[in-house]
Amino acid sequence: MDAARGGTYRERGMAMSIVTTTYKVSGMTCGHCEGAVSEELSRIEGVSDVKAVAASGEVTVTSSGELDDAAVRDAVDEAGYELAGRA
Repeated sequence: MDAARGGTYRERGMAMSIVTTTYKVSGMTCGHCEGAVSEELSRIEGVSDVKAVAASGEVTVTSSGELDDAAVRDAVDEAGYELAGRA
């Protein structure tokens, strides 16, 4: 199974689950907005990739496990935007 689609992979003998979740974020209008949101979300433990798209208001986060929605909300708030929920 492909790890990028929620499968598992082995790293140093341990199976790890890769989770990709898409969120809706209100207020992003430009590349700077995308960068600010991506930077804050990247600081959450376990996050390996963030792709923010201002035009759609969507942010896709790849992590080593399911993220706590409160931590995601706090990171988006810290960046100056509002988490509208999961897409």
